[in-house]
Amino acid sequence: MAAAEARGAWCVPCLVSLDTLQELCRKEKLTCKSIGITKRNLNNYEVEYLCDYKVVKDMEYYLVKWKGWPASTNTWEPLQNLKCPLLLRQFSNDKHSYLSQVKKGKAITLRDKNKALRPAVAEYIVKKAKQRIALQRWQDELNRRKNHKGMIFVENTVDLEGPPSDFYYINEYKPAPGISLVNEATFGCSCTDCFFEKCCPAEAGVLLAYNKNQQIKIPPGTPIYECNSRCQCGPDCPNRIVQKGTQYSLCIFRTSNGCGWGVKTLVKIKRMSFVMEYVGEVITSEEAERRGQLYDNKGITYLFDLDYESDEFTVDAARYGNVSHFVNHSCDPNLQVFNVFIDNLDTRLPRIALFSTRTINAGEELTFDYQMKGSGDVSSDSIDHSPVKKTVRTVCKCGAVTCRGYLN
Repeated sequence: MAAAEARGAWCVPCLVSLDTLQELCRKEKLTCKSIGITKRNLNNYEVEYLCDYKVVKDMEYYLVKWKGWPASTNTWEPLQNLKCPLLLRQFSNDKHSYLSQVKKGKAITLRDKNKALRPAVAEYIVKKAKQRIALQRWQDELNRRKNHKGMIFVENTVDLEGPPSDFYYINEYKPAPGISLVNEATFGCSCTDCFFEKCCPAEAGVLLAYNKNQQIKIPPGTPIYECNSRCQCGPDCPNRIVQKGTQYSLCIFRTSNGCGWGVKTLVKIKRMSFVMEYVGEVITSEEAERRGQLYDNKGITYLFDLDYESDEFTVDAARYGNVSHFVNHSCDPNLQVFNVFIDNLDTRLPRIALFSTRTINAGEELTFDYQMKGSGDVSSDSIDHSPVKKTVRTVCKCGAVTCRGYLN
């Protein structure tokens, strides 16, 4: 690698992880600046995670996995040499987490004979450490890809599930082959104050969607027309809300009720506030019917019909999507769906925005009704935006008092 770098030669996409490349470099005594291996740190040792524990002659030892080094170089280090309080705390927490899951209380932390961790405990701790690293990398990747203000966090304190293997983060619709998304407006306003003057909504025959506090004031089923790229108003225009993207820090977390991943807010969200868009791959309704049958068999629901005016297109967020991909269903949701038009004014292809129906406290899970029937003041009416018809009924696990029992 060092020779290739010196020549400034060629580059190819790599399918292995950064850690694997670093391990190979160190094993072969090679340097590569592009992956962070230099002559200065070639032989550096940094604790990546702790794998095992034992007591020998009343001295505590931990088996250390060194960052950027293969597992074959793991070494037993005395506790007094370890300057990694966070990793030690995580090791202890993971150990107690595993033991608390053991049904019979007879399981003990240490073997009586040589005072070492049981193999099953050590195996769990290593898996948990690897999961933690994988989720951190995924979190970093999500935040690199997003184009909005709100940060994305990832958390799993429930099981050993890692990042999804077949999901790609996008910020806007991804048209399937043969589908054209026109993203250039044909006209724009010339208002000096869009809140008080006749603006883009008036041109479309509807009311301005927001009040002075940037909260939605129109009833469900009414479209939102925001100012677009041809408008003369600036970015602080009160009619530019959805296009600014998610403003809140959200957390993709593993649920404990069998619903897989979910999304919770890390900050308080006021009622009737824009939270996020629902994005994915835009496909034809015919293709959606075909995919819907496959998804039914897997028990997943990611298809959203764009039937504001016609029924030609569907958004599929199964493989391509944003944070909304992980938002779970509830029969008593705190998010409501609205159709939005900004640069693309094709009524067959509205953008889908999710607004809060009530005040949502920090730490609360975000949900919307997959049948598009909300709750509360904002969502008292039913919206004719149901997902693709299903042939298999999926049991609902939302736990709401008003739960219908099934998602479809």
